[in-house]
Amino acid sequence: MPQLRRLSGLYVITDAALVGGAQLVPAVKAALQGGARLVQYRDKSQDAARRRQEAEALCRLCHAHNALLIINDDVQLAADCGADGVHLGKDDAGIQAARTRLGPTAVIGVSCYNDLARAHEAKTAGADYLAFGSFYPSTIKPQAPRATLDLLRQARCELQLPLCAIGGITAGNAAPLLAAGADLVAVISDVFAADDIEAAAGRYRTLFSAKAP
Repeated sequence: MPQLRRLSGLYVITDAALVGGAQLVPAVKAALQGGARLVQYRDKSQDAARRRQEAEALCRLCHAHNALLIINDDVQLAADCGADGVHLGKDDAGIQAARTRLGPTAVIGVSCYNDLARAHEAKTAGADYLAFGSFYPSTIKPQAPRATLDLLRQARCELQLPLCAIGGITAGNAAPLLAAGADLVAVISDVFAADDIEAAAGRYRTLFSAKAP
């Protein structure tokens, strides 16, 4: 199945403060069992050996669940661990450089914040999905620029790529984002801070099932 057809559903992002160390793999496994379709490995530490070991473990786990592993920022780590792609922010490597390193089938996502012009530029440069946010107040990135539902609707009309909504999203506030055109919702705390991670992820599967035609 082409990768782009798989860019929909719950997109969980790891956070070392919530699910670090020995908790990481079991927590991600629970999220996948609950219905997560993409996992982003996000670790800003400088421990290269540990990061590679964790990324490789998550890659095996995601592929066993027919899900995609995306690496945050680090193109080289994505290549080394066999991940399905990379997510790039404004200060990270360029899309073309990532494509050259990872190949034509890699999934490259780009943070567009609340900037529609940046999204158009990213599409032209070869991005595979575009992320907008923060849509709600975020405890992970409290200073993140805020995006609106109107922006998401406009992006849906103008950009024929999968769209990802991020920032303060919960199962209780995600429905308007899906209605406005989001294909993916990226979630950290509402899944990984939950007492029952599998059940928390499962609530999103219900939302996406309700959206399906």
